[in-house]
Amino acid sequence: MTDPILSTNAAVTPDLAHRIRHMSPIIAVVGDAMLDGWWRGRSTRIAREAPAPVVRLSGREFVAGGAANAAMNLAALGARVRMIGLVGDDEAGRLLRELLDAQGIDVSGLVAHAGIRTTTKDRIMVGDQILVRLDDGQDEAHPDDALDALAEAIRVGTSGVAAELICDYETGMLAAPIREALVNREERPPLTVVDAHDPARWAPLRPHLITPNADELGSVLGLAFDPARDRARLVADLAPRIFEETGAEVAVVTLDRDGTVLLGRDGTLHRTWARATTDKQASGAGDTFAAALTVGRACGLPVQTAADLAQAAANVVVSRFGTSVCSTGDLVGYLAQFSDSDLEEDELTRRIREERALGKRIVLTNGCFDVLHRGHTAYLNQAKRLGDVLIVAINSDDSVRRLKGPSRPINASGDRASVLAALSCVDYVTVFTTDTPIPLIERIKPDVYAKGGDYTEETLPETEVVRGYGGDVRILDFLPGHSTTRVVDRIRTGPHGGGAVVTPVGTPGAAATVAVTVTGAGPV
Repeated sequence: MTDPILSTNAAVTPDLAHRIRHMSPIIAVVGDAMLDGWWRGRSTRIAREAPAPVVRLSGREFVAGGAANAAMNLAALGARVRMIGLVGDDEAGRLLRELLDAQGIDVSGLVAHAGIRTTTKDRIMVGDQILVRLDDGQDEAHPDDALDALAEAIRVGTSGVAAELICDYETGMLAAPIREALVNREERPPLTVVDAHDPARWAPLRPHLITPNADELGSVLGLAFDPARDRARLVADLAPRIFEETGAEVAVVTLDRDGTVLLGRDGTLHRTWARATTDKQASGAGDTFAAALTVGRACGLPVQTAADLAQAAANVVVSRFGTSVCSTGDLVGYLAQFSDSDLEEDELTRRIREERALGKRIVLTNGCFDVLHRGHTAYLNQAKRLGDVLIVAINSDDSVRRLKGPSRPINASGDRASVLAALSCVDYVTVFTTDTPIPLIERIKPDVYAKGGDYTEETLPETEVVRGYGGDVRILDFLPGHSTTRVVDRIRTGPHGGGAVVTPVGTPGAAATVAVTVTGAGPV
């Protein structure tokens, strides 16, 4: 069951992570469950038998990998998870089942079969370096009776769930008979997400969402995406072919350090932006992304917000070593970093000076950004694409009152800054007290000044200042029907004419939300 309030949510905040956990949707994971091993040791000499290092092992750690890692991430974010797949009736299969069961994951659909070897990936490490990875698993075709048992487990396990996440690593388990069984089911979940090495194999299923990376998408389209080029723009230009080849309604293409690009058949285009991190030997960030995206959509989040949630979760795990998961607590802690994160003008100026020294192109935009909505996020993502660093300058509370009247703002400046800073497209937030951002513009001198809405360059008082030092002014697209005033009016009246009292609610270290007290008959 989805939350009607979450369906209009545009921002990823600490409170949102808690609400998803409270909703706890049932989600089935169908796919290649693996056991990841991380074997650590030290090496001080070369073997006499061959020019190879001798590793003295100091410890072994085993964690759920592949589809099982996606299941662990879903459980860590609060979902009730059913794991459906095939493992061997062997030590690795039993250990994998124990790891999943210990996290409260339903493993009744994880079929153990004596004719199968559980897929394992063991990494031998010295210090922070992987010397070798040892992969083991099923070389022969999966036995027919194992596939029959899996088809029945899928029929039972995907019944009555809020969503299913299909993870296909092409081990041979999700062979043609299993794909046909999924397509021909009498009952199908309301949301199907496919994370597959070859998403084209799943076109007959008509998935709601797919999450290929650039290399996987390139294989489907017969192309190679050069990381040195603007891959997001190239992917966006290929949208018609992507939908034709994959049958998906929405494609979220992951671009590692460049974040993701989201494409919808209805013309939706949305970017998420990865936070810079030190290089780690992280594994499974794609599983984390797919899991967070799935649970977000299962709870009713707009697909753009679900993608931002997934990017935040992926940002958590890429900063860690090994195969790991992002929990609700991890996500709350990550998002809480952006609370009260508006920078004083002196500190902002210092940081922009450092960004320019690295050759970065600076974009500045401004506004009240009171109750964040889809129009805001679409506009901010457009602004980000104009350069490398996006600064959002927000009006102070007194400034908003002068512009909008005594009943505004709904949310105080600290809360507004916190919500904006949590967006992956926003790099810096600052608060200005004047009625226009001209004094700030004169000091920072952004390369691009962007403004959304029904303005023209000639009607903007900032235009003369920006052009005076050689900067560019860009007027961005206006999304009709989306404004803070409309959102507040809709909350106050309700969709069926009922009234409501709107109260800003803020807690230390978290973004404000809007509390609604219904005074009429209509639901809010």
